[in-house]
Formats: sequence, structure tokens, C-alpha cells
Amino acid sequence: MEVSARVERRIRHDFPDPGFADQLLRLLDALPRVAGYDPHMLASERVQAAVVLSARGSVRGFVQAVQLAREDWRDLLVAARLADRDWPDRLDSELGPPPGRRRWPWSRGPR
Repeated sequence: MEVSARVERRIRHDFPDPGFADQLLRLLDALPRVAGYDPHMLASERVQAAVVLSARGSVRGFVQAVQLAREDWRDLLVAARLADRDWPDRLDSELGPPPGRRRWPWSRGPR
């Protein structure tokens, strides 16, 4: 598993200390292997982003979000407001458009 480029960029923004950011990236990267269930969902960018968004720049919040993901990733998605059908738009709003997808100046938002 790899942490997505958009999630890594957000972690490095929210946690500017390179040492902390690297530790948090390793913690997030290990999540699917240590949780013991549903590794594909736990490896998804959606769950990765939910951890980061729930943390709100707090290392303690990040660790708590990882723990919540280990217990029930669905509760984490609810906490991060990524459980509803509009989650792809919210993800783009929080992380920027995915690589390779441009936002045109006349568009009303992420597509």
C-alpha cells in the first residue's frame, strides 16, 4: 500500500515538521496490515483522507483517527464527513483534484 500523493501533500501541509510527517505517513501506510480486516478499504485514499481530515492538524487526533479506522472505518468516514454520496467532491475540495485532472478556469469546482 502507498499513501496517495494528495494525502501525503496534505499531511506535510498539516504537520510541517518533517519528522512527524514521516512518522504519520508510516503509521497510515501500515494501517491495512495491522487492522486485520478489510485491507483494501483501509488502503483506500478515502480512508487515508478521513484519517487526515479527522486529525485537523493534531498528532493526537491523527493517532485517534487511526485507532477508529482499526475499530470501524465506517465510523471514521462519518466523523470525517466522507460517508455520504458526495464524498468524491469533498475529497477533491479538501485535497485538490487528482493528478492528471485539470480544473478549468470556467468550471464551478472540482469534477
